[in-house]
Amino acid sequence: MGVRGLQGFVGSTCPHICTVVNFRELAEHHRSKYPGCTPTVVVDAMCCLRYWYTPESWVCGGQWREYFSALRDFVDSFASVGIKLVFFFDGMVEQGKRNEWVKRRLKNNREISRIFHYIRSHREQPGRNMFFIPSGLAIFTRFALKTLGQETLCSLKEADYEVASYGLQYNCLGILGEDTDYLIYDTCPYFSISELCLESLETIMLCREKLCESLGLCVADLPLLACLLGNDIIPEGMFESFRFKCLSSYTSVKENFDKKGNIILAVSDHISKVLHLHQGEKKLEEMLPLGPNRALFYKGVASYLLPGQSSPWFFQKPKGLIMLDKQVISMSSDPESKQGVPICTEPESKQEVPTCAHPEIKQQLPVETDSDFNLEVPMYAHPKIKEDKPMDMDSEIKQQVTLVSDPEILKVARMHHIQAESYLVYSIVSSGEIECSNTLEDELDQALPSQAFVYRPVRQRVYTLLLGSCRDDISASLAVKEWFVYPGNPLRHPDLVRPLPMIIPGGTPSLKSLWLNQEPAVQARRLDALLACFNLSSSRDELLAVESPLRALCCLLIYLFVQVDTLCLEDLHAFVAQALCLQGRSTAQLVDLQLEYISPRAVQLGSLLVRGLTTLALVNSACGFPWKTSEFMPWNVFDGKLFHLKYLQSEKGYSVEALLEQNRSWLTRFHNLKAVVCKACMKENRRIVGRGHWSSHHTGRWGRQGSSSHRTSSSCGHSGQGQPWRDQGPGSRTHEHDQWRRY
Repeated sequence: MGVRGLQGFVGSTCPHICTVVNFRELAEHHRSKYPGCTPTVVVDAMCCLRYWYTPESWVCGGQWREYFSALRDFVDSFASVGIKLVFFFDGMVEQGKRNEWVKRRLKNNREISRIFHYIRSHREQPGRNMFFIPSGLAIFTRFALKTLGQETLCSLKEADYEVASYGLQYNCLGILGEDTDYLIYDTCPYFSISELCLESLETIMLCREKLCESLGLCVADLPLLACLLGNDIIPEGMFESFRFKCLSSYTSVKENFDKKGNIILAVSDHISKVLHLHQGEKKLEEMLPLGPNRALFYKGVASYLLPGQSSPWFFQKPKGLIMLDKQVISMSSDPESKQGVPICTEPESKQEVPTCAHPEIKQQLPVETDSDFNLEVPMYAHPKIKEDKPMDMDSEIKQQVTLVSDPEILKVARMHHIQAESYLVYSIVSSGEIECSNTLEDELDQALPSQAFVYRPVRQRVYTLLLGSCRDDISASLAVKEWFVYPGNPLRHPDLVRPLPMIIPGGTPSLKSLWLNQEPAVQARRLDALLACFNLSSSRDELLAVESPLRALCCLLIYLFVQVDTLCLEDLHAFVAQALCLQGRSTAQLVDLQLEYISPRAVQLGSLLVRGLTTLALVNSACGFPWKTSEFMPWNVFDGKLFHLKYLQSEKGYSVEALLEQNRSWLTRFHNLKAVVCKACMKENRRIVGRGHWSSHHTGRWGRQGSSSHRTSSSCGHSGQGQPWRDQGPGSRTHEHDQWRRY
């Protein structure tokens, strides 16, 4: 994240730009300077997840009660000194940053492999040096913060631009995060989350003005420096030879500095002593070896310009302007090169429909895109701004190239997305492209499928629900691009996944009916749609009889046990027992739980269930929220360490009474829940048996042998041998059928 090498440089070479500050004192000073204005800290939540996750146990699927308690303590600490917090989460991966996203996911895969190797070798959780955040942490953190009454927003792009924009526009006390890009943006002060002491509310402030003094630059030069060094948009190797030339001619190389530190000093020296000489006289591309990377470079520099800001490094042409959201793009008059050069940002024109005035380019351009070099202009999506100009939002939505053409539906989906109330829905209806990061899955375990495949049929039915109103002429070839991480997927291309037919009693309702109709009878239709996404319509009455919050968990368990044949009766006992015992445990009691050893299979089962809960979040929001989000929040239905304990006990053959700690009231509920799950599975010809009753053909593979098991699909080129969910290939295949379902 951020600028290559800058974090280390600041710590080793320029420690004086780091100042210890106290939030209580900062808030008091802010109130005296701006009477009547609440001191506000805007939080880059994605940077804070590791800091927030303080529970000792992390490998078992997440200690969600402990985590929720830690979040509450964090919020309360700032509230106690009168500071308001505004949290931003990444909403989508920008296309220009997809390669960087893929690199990180593949790196994470290697880390996960090492984690499972350690577990198999030592039968214990690795140390914190191998810490990997539990699956679904970012998603459920959004809901947790909203439950705690916090303003929580989801960006339309990666969050750093919107965080910096919010901090500037609302005169915030500062930004709390861990990303050197916040040293580059010309915005409010930047504070380190990793250095925060919650008890004293002291942390480190990193001062961009002091950084500029050390480098001999001005703040307006920092975006240029960032791109020459390399960041999430500009690959590190793009200007490697240029940096080497700067280093070779730099006369103040100090032996006690590391190589990256010297490179930063050398590039800064070149900017201040060479490029400044011709600033305003020559185009930047004449002073730098941009070559074929010219467009990408300008895109990178422009990505740091916030609304109302301009860059002195862009040579302005008097004609050929394209208005793109908040940025003005100047088209070069060179007939051989039509790449746009970003000049400035203009807040008054941020909602204008983009048009091109260049005589050679007469077509209308879609919002956020320059057709010549795909300059994706960052958009500021704070709902307060959007609400001020509702007609402008409608106009903007109408200009987008989306899979769903109804502007009213897009507007609702966008609103829920920005307000962090939904999950993945807006990405599907707007771009037809979604992603899911790494999950703690053991690539050597041949008996359990990746969550990406287990829940794919559910997603396919959601696509039908969301995209069913698409034009007939494109629906036949419609496919959603899925960037899902699973073992063996090199992520060179997305998987192209087609919608799957779904059967809803009374027919498939429209999104307008599900999302906008407030009549009481529609709520039942919303629930019908949710159950149909899991193919559980036939178990509606039994599920409705289950009390909240176990109803959602019951729905998920039925789906899992129908879908995955290698789940056995002992697994069901462990899942149900932990859910019931959780109701009677305090947070302190969960903290004190001790495990005899760690089972890699139980680790993966815990992650599989939590990913199911995130899938429920997608389905629930797509269906118009038939269930309250509290019904499937993990702190209400799942604790990783408690599940692991029950799994180990069940595996050893503990009786149901022992699993339930001799609690008679839990015993009755246990048998009721188990009966609902088993009855629903029997309707699908799936009999759940104990591990000792498995027939000899169970060899640790997913899916039963026999005519009812559709384990492979010739349309996807599967071999039909060995590991049906591991051998999916490198992506880009079009998945049409519900081929991973067992029947």
